[in-house]
Amino acid sequence: MAREVNVAVIGVGVVGIEMLRVLRQRNFPAKEIRVFARSARDIEVDGCKYSVKAISPEAFNGIDIALFAGTEGEKGAAATYAQEAVKRGAIVIDNGADFRMHKDVPLIVPEVNGADARKHKGIIANPNCSTIQMVVALAPIHKKAGLKRVIVTTLQASSGAGKSAVEQLNSEISAVCDGKFCSVHVDVKKSMPQQLAYNVFPQIGGFADDDYTSEEWKLVNETHKIMHDDSIKISATTVRVPVRTGHSESVYIETEKPISPEDVKKLLSKSPGIIVLDDAKKGLYPMPKDAEGRDETFVGRIRRDPFAKNGLWLWVVADNLRKGAATNAVQIAEELIK
Repeated sequence: MAREVNVAVIGVGVVGIEMLRVLRQRNFPAKEIRVFARSARDIEVDGCKYSVKAISPEAFNGIDIALFAGTEGEKGAAATYAQEAVKRGAIVIDNGADFRMHKDVPLIVPEVNGADARKHKGIIANPNCSTIQMVVALAPIHKKAGLKRVIVTTLQASSGAGKSAVEQLNSEISAVCDGKFCSVHVDVKKSMPQQLAYNVFPQIGGFADDDYTSEEWKLVNETHKIMHDDSIKISATTVRVPVRTGHSESVYIETEKPISPEDVKKLLSKSPGIIVLDDAKKGLYPMPKDAEGRDETFVGRIRRDPFAKNGLWLWVVADNLRKGAATNAVQIAEELIK
C-alpha cells in the first residue's frame, strides 16, 4: 500500500469525532479524509472543519482504509456498508461488535497481536474497549509466566455507552444538585437502564448465558481470540460508574509459573503502550481522570495474593474513547501501512 492513503471515517458520534482527532494528532499519512454519516452536515473538531457526506456504497470509491466508528446491529453502518467498501478496494476497520467473533476476521490489539492484521480478508475488527486495555496489560504476563485464571471487575465510564449516556449522566447530576435525589424524581431522557448519577449498577449490555451480560462475555471470548488461547479461565463483572471518560478494571490473575509483583512491574514498564504508576507509600496509582485524553494503558496496585500461590492483583485504567476505540483502530491502520 502507498504511504499516503485515502481514509474514510464513518460516524460522527463520540468515537467518530475521536477518530478524526487521533488521525490528526498521530500525523497519520492520509492523503484525503472523507467523513460519512446518515445525513450531510458540516462539523468542526479542534478547529478543523470537515464536510460530512451522506453515506452510500459509491462514497467508498477510491478509499483505502475505512474506519467504522461503531454503529452496530442489523441496520448499523458496518453491517450495511462494510462489504460494499471492501468490494471497492477498501480495508475496513470496524469498531463495532458485528464482525469480532467471525472466524475469518482478525480481532486486533496492535501491542498484542498486530501481526494478525495482515491475515485479513478485507475486514478487521477492533475489540471491545474493556477487552483492549485488559489484554494490553495481561499479554506480557501471559507470555512470561502463563495465565491460568482471570477474574475481572470493570468500572466503566458513561462515554462507553455513547454521547446520549454522557448527556444522561450530566442531566441526572444537575437534577440531583437541584434537590431531586430520589431516582423516581429525576426526569431525564434515559439511554442507560438505571440512574447513574450518585449510583453504580452492574449491567452493561443485555443478560445472556449463565446470567452474564453480553459485555462480560465479550471479555471472555475476545480475550481468548486475541491471545490465541481458549484455556484461560476468565470470569467478569461489568459495572457502569458515574465517570465521564476512562474505564478502570480490578483484575485478579493466577499464573502458571511464579512471578513476583516486582518482576511484573519491571516487565510491564518495558512493554509497549503501558505506563506503570505504582507507589503505594505515595498513594500513586492510575485514575480515569488522569488517563483521559491519553493513548496508553495505565497499570498500578500490582500486588500478590497472600492466600493463593501465583495469585496477583492489578489495577488497569485507560481512556475508553481513545485506546479503547479510536486510537486502537488508527494503530491497526498504522500496522497496515508500515
